[in-house]
Amino acid sequence: MLSLADIQLLYCRDGGRQYSGEPVTQLEHALQTAHLAEQSGASDELVTACLLHDLGHMLNDQGETPTLRGVDDTHQYYALPFLRGLFPDAVLDAIKLHVDAKRYLCQANAGYHARLSDDSKRSLALQGGVFDDLQASTFLQQAGARDAVLLRQWDDLAKQPALETPPLAHFLERAARCAAIV
Repeated sequence: MLSLADIQLLYCRDGGRQYSGEPVTQLEHALQTAHLAEQSGASDELVTACLLHDLGHMLNDQGETPTLRGVDDTHQYYALPFLRGLFPDAVLDAIKLHVDAKRYLCQANAGYHARLSDDSKRSLALQGGVFDDLQASTFLQQAGARDAVLLRQWDDLAKQPALETPPLAHFLERAARCAAIV
């Protein structure tokens, strides 16, 4: 299990890496996603999930833009064992389901797929493609699905070069508040 200090160290050590196929770093993407959630009035748990949703990319480094090589790094699952015990299910479920939320949004919103970045489109194919009606319905019945949809929408917007956000320490304070209730 990671501690909050371990998470801070991981972002300090690897957060400067380019976020696969996007014009931001891993840390910039995490901070932007959490910032968008915070601006929308999200709970500490959802803001924390937004901050940590792509932690699996850093824990399971597959090199630059693995989708170009046909690799799905299953990042949404990879981080969970490292975070379980530190955070409640409200954080973990949103992280676990944020990839399926993309698959759901492609099915539920006709224009959503066209707005995805090229890397997100490649990863979508590797992650199983667009949900059918039954898969979409089943997805929505899972705990954390609605939060995962919100996370995913902020995730898509969190790729803006030089966007000002609060620092990592600000969001780790919010993470500490929900870690304390485990």
